Amino acid sequence: MHILITGATGLIGRHLCPELNKEHQLTVLTRNPANATKLLGENINATDSLEEVDFNNLDCVINLAGEPIVNKRWSEKQKQILRDSRITITQQISAAINQCDTPPHTFISGSAVGFYGRQSTTVIDESFVDVTPEFSHQLCHDWEQAALQAESINTRVCLLRTGIVLANNGGALAKMLPPFKLALGGPIADGQQGMSWIHIEDMINLIIHIINNVQLSGAINMTAPTPVSNSEFSQSLGKVLNRPAKITMPAWVLKLVMGEMADLLLYGQYVQPTKALESSYCFRYKTLDTALTNLLK
Repeated sequence: MHILITGATGLIGRHLCPELNKEHQLTVLTRNPANATKLLGENINATDSLEEVDFNNLDCVINLAGEPIVNKRWSEKQKQILRDSRITITQQISAAINQCDTPPHTFISGSAVGFYGRQSTTVIDESFVDVTPEFSHQLCHDWEQAALQAESINTRVCLLRTGIVLANNGGALAKMLPPFKLALGGPIADGQQGMSWIHIEDMINLIIHIINNVQLSGAINMTAPTPVSNSEFSQSLGKVLNRPAKITMPAWVLKLVMGEMADLLLYGQYVQPTKALESSYCFRYKTLDTALTNLLK
């Protein structure tokens, strides 16, 4: 297949491209084609212009582009950057697909479990609709709606509601490790907020599974089947690192430092990947202990 990927140099893209490139022809949309070629390999076709891509010759589009959500404090300006970096490119892709005579059969587009907003300790899945209408939900909702504009009898749209992606060379885990290695880690606030996570290997394999299983469409939770509380996550990480994890981060400190963005850490969701499981995807890393052990030992 000929696959277009945006966000190819991000955490997920860097792991996904080498796997897809074993069997498929890849075009990546990037702001820096030279850097993308250096990072992803010479046999990747890198371009900095969507107008140079002939969507009639694509079989699949994977849209992973987006400003990292925790890079900067959420000022109104930063919120707009987060929206523009996701929604604008998604709208452009949907428009290009709609103009095709022979459109790609699959459009896989990013989203996040933040779609559900803050939730209680009840486990939820893709059928859950009682969402909390806050910024993370509105961002994901508008992002998904932009992708769904491409849906037709010829093109299925799959929305990746992704949890915390665990990898050993970047992402959330890299930000967590320094204090935990210094025995300064521990739960945030009361530690009962849900943390829905996925090992990078399962993230990549599940995307490939979605490409190959045409019955899958719409929102798909990209999380392991065993979400944990923040307290459980802290204890598991401390155990794998052989460090105590007992220093609690008070909510007020986090809010002072991070502002509204602290909500991502103070509140969470316990998310179940029902669609993945019902489509017979077999998670390699079902428990947090096995995932962290694999990555850190």
